[in-house]
Amino acid sequence: MVRAAVVAEYGQDKAEIREVEVQAPGHGAVTVKMRSTGVCHSDLSAKEGILPAAVPMVLGHEGAGEVIRVGEGVTSVKPGDRVIIAWVPPCGSCKTCLRGEANLCMELTMASFANPNFVVDGTPHFGMAGTGTFAEEMTVTEAACIPLPDDVPFEIGALVGCGVMTGVGAALNTAKVRPGSRVAVIGCGGVGISVIQGARICGAAEILAIDMVDGKLEWAKKFGATRTAKGDAVDGPLQELTGGEGFDYVFEVVGRSQTIRQAWDLTRRGGTTVVVGAGRMDDMVEFNAFELFYLEKKLLGSYYGSGDVRTDFNRLFDLYRAGRLDLAGMITQRLTLDDVNDAFAALASGEVIRQVINF
Repeated sequence: MVRAAVVAEYGQDKAEIREVEVQAPGHGAVTVKMRSTGVCHSDLSAKEGILPAAVPMVLGHEGAGEVIRVGEGVTSVKPGDRVIIAWVPPCGSCKTCLRGEANLCMELTMASFANPNFVVDGTPHFGMAGTGTFAEEMTVTEAACIPLPDDVPFEIGALVGCGVMTGVGAALNTAKVRPGSRVAVIGCGGVGISVIQGARICGAAEILAIDMVDGKLEWAKKFGATRTAKGDAVDGPLQELTGGEGFDYVFEVVGRSQTIRQAWDLTRRGGTTVVVGAGRMDDMVEFNAFELFYLEKKLLGSYYGSGDVRTDFNRLFDLYRAGRLDLAGMITQRLTLDDVNDAFAALASGEVIRQVINF
């Protein structure tokens, strides 16, 4: 038995720390002892029912740890290996993987989402996003275990497992930001800060950070934003940075129809709008038929940073080692599992950039 943060139903006020039984690793599966997990806004959204997730569930999807048991047929990892958990594990052989879109592979993901890997008081519990990193141990498919280099701390590996891959990847992989571009980022939490860093790495000339929280705008400047703006007060920077034409790339990292529309409106004719934020399925965005044709803007979704975890995690670590990607500086709080509800409260208030729970 191990401890984990669980919720029984959507909208539950607080997660409960419970004793849970972890499913033994079957064929092709691995049990991982968690060492660190990031607290992502998607965890809060899953708890509230904003994002689809099976309940009852163990929360968490962004983590790193050590392999302690392996099932039959496992060949890529062994007990003692340090690994990052990838919540979208590519199978490597389906049509999606073979055409270079490993982040869209659903072959293993759907099975992991649908199978409960925990038991609490005799009741099966699912792991969020097929994982459940807010548990001291968990069992996942072998493909979800990506090697973590010995020189990279577990907490850094945890952040790369979701938020950093999603944000930096949106700039490098999805948008392919060109050097000298003018970029705007709406939403400057942990993923938004990662987008800003990605745009800086790509060589963006100007990066406007937009958020409602003053503290987040201050953080954005530390990670590469050249200008900041509060909420809708963007007319001044829009004129000064683009002459009113609009930005070459605008990233929406909130997941709301209003900010998606704002991102589109801030994008220049022929520019690119990238939706990174994970929103509700019933939150509709409206465009008219004429503007879609006439403005020739590109509207792109970015799922898991359009990345291939088998190669892109190492690319991010190379940038980290070279001092071009600041990951340690993004961590504003280090907590324990008992602090999970305090972490959610701070996250909802916008007081933090990134929190990690260390086991």
